[in-house]
Amino acid sequence: PFFYGWLVLASAFAILFLVQGSRAIIGVTFKPIIDEFAWSREPISLAVFLNMTVFALAMPLAGRYYDRYGARLVIFLSSLLIAIGFIGLTLIDSLPGFLFFYGILTAIGFGGTSVPLFAAVISHWFDSHRGFAVSLALAGGCIGHYFVVLASTHAVVLYSWRTAFLICGILIFLVGGVMAVLVIRNRPSDMGLFPYRRKESPRDGDEKTPIHPTEKTAGLSLAEAMKTRSFWLFTTVMFVCGGGDFLVLTHLVPMVTDFGIPARTAGDMLAWFGLLSFVGVLAAGRAIDLIGNKIPIVVTFLFRFFLFVMVLKYQTVVSFYIFALGFGFTQLITAPITTTLLVKLYGFPHIGFTSGFITTIHHFGGGLWVWWAGIIFDHTGDYRATLLAYAAAAMLASMCGLLIREKRHYSISR
Repeated sequence: PFFYGWLVLASAFAILFLVQGSRAIIGVTFKPIIDEFAWSREPISLAVFLNMTVFALAMPLAGRYYDRYGARLVIFLSSLLIAIGFIGLTLIDSLPGFLFFYGILTAIGFGGTSVPLFAAVISHWFDSHRGFAVSLALAGGCIGHYFVVLASTHAVVLYSWRTAFLICGILIFLVGGVMAVLVIRNRPSDMGLFPYRRKESPRDGDEKTPIHPTEKTAGLSLAEAMKTRSFWLFTTVMFVCGGGDFLVLTHLVPMVTDFGIPARTAGDMLAWFGLLSFVGVLAAGRAIDLIGNKIPIVVTFLFRFFLFVMVLKYQTVVSFYIFALGFGFTQLITAPITTTLLVKLYGFPHIGFTSGFITTIHHFGGGLWVWWAGIIFDHTGDYRATLLAYAAAAMLASMCGLLIREKRHYSISR
């Protein structure tokens, strides 16, 4: 009488709660780390860039191993790598150690516990209410961002940044490892079950959604999509989007505390930043259904432009809270847009590879903007030039979104 898929969903929620939340604690540990080692902001920003690059490259590799060996092994090993990376950070005494444990080891683990992998697992279990089920799992990451950042902030203030990483590492392995071994199953058919509310045996291809035959001929490959202007316009949007997401995630707390605001208050801002992203992704999904993809893109980056202009002019507790809440609301808006827009432009057949390429650009842009911010701060002593540059980039992204031709694209030969 009880559908086992709900336990799989609860496991995904719990793992994403810890993993996605732990990805944000670099913001609250940023200054304590550089204070202990007397580093400038560029080296630790470089580590974040390395982390984001390795993470982006690890996701497709994790997807390949997921297809071959199943989600349980991938999630278990990835949780173990994150735990080793975080616990290893508590033992470092030099920059190479930080680059290895945070920049490489944890990044590989993050790649195997990412939202797309869990979305694939849950999609197998839920034939009905699939979108709702995936959204619930995504909520785990958003809510985890709030609580994990709050807890980590208190750990840093009361104990040390090493304690924050140690606790997160242990919890991620305990929860991820236990859930992977005891609860998560790849497909309902592994247990002799059907997906949620399906009453008949799956057809060939198991729980994969069939593609209409005409879509196979109408769909564009990545190489063909690259020949269209809309592809590069949207790629530019996603590069700017990732840059803003991880720029704020990493440098918000250091920037706020530079103006004399207590670290605990700055940590609260970063926590609320994550929680508001859940509200934003729900609003984005509804807006896409009603008005399409272009208008949400344009409005999102116009809003970001005004937020960055605001903090350039006002540096108070109120203005930073408005900035954190407002930017957090926009953080995940492009997540549903990526799939829905690319399907509308280029069809289903190559959506996985095409969206994977753009997601890689998104994360590469995120790491690059974080690194640039560290370099610029070390040369100028503040973040004003970075904020001004991103405000200009946000306006560019808004214009690119406006120029996207939101209609089905076909190959030139057709």
